[in-house]
Amino acid sequence: MSAIKVEKVWKEIGDQIVLENISFELASREFLMLVGPSGCGKTTFLRMLLGETAPTRGRILLDGEPLPAEPDSRRGIVFQRYSVFPHLTALGNVMLGAELREAPLLGKIFGARRKVLQEEARALLAEVGLDHAENKYPAEMSGGMQQRLALAQALMRRPKVLLLDEPFGALDPGIRGDIQALMQKIWNESPLTVVMVTHDLSEAFRLGTRILAFERRRDRPEEKTRYGATLAQDIPIWPRRIAGALKI
Repeated sequence: MSAIKVEKVWKEIGDQIVLENISFELASREFLMLVGPSGCGKTTFLRMLLGETAPTRGRILLDGEPLPAEPDSRRGIVFQRYSVFPHLTALGNVMLGAELREAPLLGKIFGARRKVLQEEARALLAEVGLDHAENKYPAEMSGGMQQRLALAQALMRRPKVLLLDEPFGALDPGIRGDIQALMQKIWNESPLTVVMVTHDLSEAFRLGTRILAFERRRDRPEEKTRYGATLAQDIPIWPRRIAGALKI
């Protein structure tokens, strides 16, 4: 299970109210798209789901329990700019999360367990189409390859919830379409709940099962610190449903 419940969440940063009275429930296995103009708090909300920052008021529950105050293995994230480590090969990047989890002091696993993790990492690289590139460093990869690597890196932690912060925004249109199709395939074939920020409405309708639109209804200069963004629309996307595997 990976259901999320957001209860009357407010977020203030200094004197600025960023988000105002946000409430909704997200069923396990949904693919939620967050849209809205720049500066309306979408990424801030995603950071709250990750645990990097906490609500000023209200609470967020994962499977009925409050989110931990810090990021954990239940939540993976992929950013717009390639969130991979330049000094590690593709295989090393994918293995790193598991190594840090199992050997937090050394950051390195040895022996039979290391071989098991290597095979898991290689399987994920193959799943994202990088089985030919396990020994390459990020500098030797295209932008699309680096985002595929970032997906594999996040999935190696076996998260319940995958958070995506405009992960395809920096890619060329053709490559972007390929990565969108890959993301849809991964979601169809795994027990993931996905929350993704995008500025592209066509992408939101293409990938999501549901769209939440954030809007700052009062945006005059004298109002910006006193009023935050709220949920303006909650749009279920027909005929896509969680139970069905969709081909795109």
